[in-house]
Amino acid sequence: MKKYVLSLDAGTTSSRAILFDQKGSQIAVAQQEFTQIFPQKGWVEHNPMEILDTQINAVKNVLEKAGVTSDEVDSIGITNQRETTIIWDRVTGAPVFNAIVWQDRRTAKICEEIVENGQSEIFKQKTGLVVDAYFSATKIKWILDQDPSLRIRAQNGELAFGTVDSWLIWYLTGGAKHITDATNASRTMIYNIHENQWDQELLDILDLPKSLLPEVVNSSEIVGSTDISLLGTSVNIAGIAGDQQAALFGQLCLQPGDIKNTYGTGCFCIMNTGKKAVVSKNKMLTTIAWQINGEVTYAIEGSVFTAGALIQWLRDQLHMIEASADIEALAEFVQDNGGVTFVPALSGLGAPFWDPHATGAIMGISRGTNKGHIARAALEAIALRSRDIIIEMQKDAGFDFKTLKVDGGASNNDLLMQIQANLINSDVIRPKVTETTAMGAAFLAGLATGFWSSIDVVKDLWEEDRRFKPIANEQIQKTISLWENRISRILTN
Repeated sequence: MKKYVLSLDAGTTSSRAILFDQKGSQIAVAQQEFTQIFPQKGWVEHNPMEILDTQINAVKNVLEKAGVTSDEVDSIGITNQRETTIIWDRVTGAPVFNAIVWQDRRTAKICEEIVENGQSEIFKQKTGLVVDAYFSATKIKWILDQDPSLRIRAQNGELAFGTVDSWLIWYLTGGAKHITDATNASRTMIYNIHENQWDQELLDILDLPKSLLPEVVNSSEIVGSTDISLLGTSVNIAGIAGDQQAALFGQLCLQPGDIKNTYGTGCFCIMNTGKKAVVSKNKMLTTIAWQINGEVTYAIEGSVFTAGALIQWLRDQLHMIEASADIEALAEFVQDNGGVTFVPALSGLGAPFWDPHATGAIMGISRGTNKGHIARAALEAIALRSRDIIIEMQKDAGFDFKTLKVDGGASNNDLLMQIQANLINSDVIRPKVTETTAMGAAFLAGLATGFWSSIDVVKDLWEEDRRFKPIANEQIQKTISLWENRISRILTN
């Protein structure tokens, strides 16, 4: 009897495995962190083998924790940190370089050259993306450029590129499948989201061989199965989606205009736009929300590169707190930010500024400033960066949102959620299960296999936990005004 769907949540700082039952309840979760590698300023890497090992360990741990055998698992859904780039040898499976992480800024110069050559509009029209080091394409180019022998091997068809989903699936299937889904493909900057295929013109501009690229599949379909040696049973892999698209699906934002914000390492606000690829006039990204039965649903998205990572920085670099969760209590020590503004540009600034060279700043410090003020300003920074995006998204959509659905680890911070509601003057709704990224991947997998018979069945599984209503006060406008003034000072373009 197949009782569970297993989600692999391949995140930026950890590999997680979560078991869901037919009621959408979380049965067990296992998590293993992996090493963050910073070879130079602005460079961020992961060891691909460590990603793989921690993910497989998490799977084995979650089954053991739940007392579940692999033959009770209906299917696997995979969701992953997007844009992170891995290239490996098709024969040995060995990575040829460390994974270059989405936060990495080393290819900013390549992006600047594309813009200077007047080619940025071609990329925007075809991919819906702005030319930025955030995306995979220039990372692939950089890896091949820094070692001419790798370029020759790539041209000879000896190497494979993939985002983390592709890398995991290649190994999980014993090297049988080199695939990605449409959501992940749409974040590479070389996938034509209107024609649903890799774009030869863009590949030529970047000098990338097509033989490197994975086959693009639906987000919800049986695409392969795990090698029997891994779990003792072969389990169908039936759901794949980049983490933000998976969260949008997990939040059941299924209608045009539905919007969610995920508070993870970064903040990612994404709105369903239905069958229409809405072109943003406000530097948002047009992207694929999911592809099911060959039919594409589109979305617009804005990204904040540093959100939860800001709290980790306060924990690990400044030692202001012992655990990330301590930030809420520290911020509660003070009534307001004491005039402090924290600009969280630790990896440049994403939408709507798109400034890869911007650096972070703490402004407005006085003799009276204490740790509580900095902690509160840090939480406000996450909410203010999200507000920057939401305002521009509302302009693109042509209407004001009444509600914002939220998820991700930091959405459990009640103070942050109240600050967010106040700053956008809208209700913020947190679901009972905040693991909506993993849940979205589970839904995509379970719908493909018939574990859940229809989308209507899945809709009944989503439950509201808490609604944060905006509270008006003078301090809010003051905070916004200071923010707008101070963020403009750190922009380099």
